Amino acid sequence: MELPASTPDQLLAQAQQYGYTEGDQVWLRPVLDYPARPVGRVKESAEASLRYFAQRFGRYQAKVEELLRNMQESDNKGSFLMKAQHLKEQAGSYDALGDFAALHAQLSAAEETIQATVRQNRAKNLATKHSLIEQAEALHNTLDWQEGSNQLKDLRQAWIKTGPVEKELTDELEKRFQTAADAFYARKKEYMAVKKAMTNRTQEQYKDLIRRSEALKNSTEFEETSRKLKLLQQAWKELDGNLPRKQATELWTSFRAAHNHFFERLKTHIESQRQQPGSGGAAGGNNSSGEENLRRKRALVAEAQELLKRPMPEAVTRAKELQAAWKQVGPVRGEESDQVWEQFIMACDKVFEMSALDYYMRKRQAADPTAPSPAPAAEATLRVQALREFVRLDEQERQVLRDNLDKLSPSPANDTFRNLLQGKIRAFDRKIRTKNDLITMYQAAAGR
Repeated sequence: MELPASTPDQLLAQAQQYGYTEGDQVWLRPVLDYPARPVGRVKESAEASLRYFAQRFGRYQAKVEELLRNMQESDNKGSFLMKAQHLKEQAGSYDALGDFAALHAQLSAAEETIQATVRQNRAKNLATKHSLIEQAEALHNTLDWQEGSNQLKDLRQAWIKTGPVEKELTDELEKRFQTAADAFYARKKEYMAVKKAMTNRTQEQYKDLIRRSEALKNSTEFEETSRKLKLLQQAWKELDGNLPRKQATELWTSFRAAHNHFFERLKTHIESQRQQPGSGGAAGGNNSSGEENLRRKRALVAEAQELLKRPMPEAVTRAKELQAAWKQVGPVRGEESDQVWEQFIMACDKVFEMSALDYYMRKRQAADPTAPSPAPAAEATLRVQALREFVRLDEQERQVLRDNLDKLSPSPANDTFRNLLQGKIRAFDRKIRTKNDLITMYQAAAGR
């Protein structure tokens, strides 16, 4: 800032008010808490030297006034603190003649204003960081891993953009925020590991069915092999594995290739038998009567519906045994066939869904071993919350399958994949219905 030009007489008067010459030196009179001190040497004359050091004070004053003006116009007053302190320190050492006490007072007032603003901003930053920590900690119970990851990224960006707090609080707050983020990612990693293990297990189950099918595709025991392959087809449907689309298609193609190979051979065999003289065609089938098969299947349904009363590991094992036994029972004709099958598969599904829920709850409790065990009603409420989240995720995956089915062209070449998608959609329908039945059961246990 340029100060109004002063006349030589004005400069001399200012210099003589705040300083004097003694011998060959120019002196500044005592100011603030400082004693008189020399600020330079007399060169041309005493009066010329006094005016020179009065002009030097003008340059120092211009710096102070520029700082005060810029600080007043800026929203970030904290950025001027160091410069204000530096200029304030110069008041006791700057070689010039002028009213250092007045400028020192202005700089002290500016420093206090800046400090007050910094305190206010740090209090605001502290409140913001507490809010960000609470939002990060609130993700402790989420099961939507993608949304949770996105939220944490946004929270971290907001954390970085938030200004500083008091130094003694910085490490504690950073640790709390990072602990909440680490806890979420640890749970996500554990979930993904479990999901990957389940996927790998499902893939191996599909591959086992493929290997068993390929081992049978060249069999000449046509009647027995037909029965075995149909059981393998039923086992394939019951796996309900949720694999990536490309992987699922490749496995299904291999499975169907083995079956198509056998049944093409069976078709050729039947045609050759018909062409033989005196051939009466193929005969065979299950010797058990339809009524006996129905009675046996109803018995399996009744036992499956009682499995939830058993310890869960025992119930899961028995459910698998019952499924194997079901495959050995002959056919049931008419509407009752679908009815008993629906009852049976729903009962088994409840056991498997309950087992998965128990596993999730144990993992959740293990993540926080210091937490007290919830009361039965509270435990039921937690299970309802988990099941609702699982239903939401199932519904999302089912919608993806429906969207893919809608996009599939009606070409006969897509019939195999279309049937696969439709089967998976039906499987998700059943899963969702089973989980909703369990929700109703736990809501009753929670008393609401």
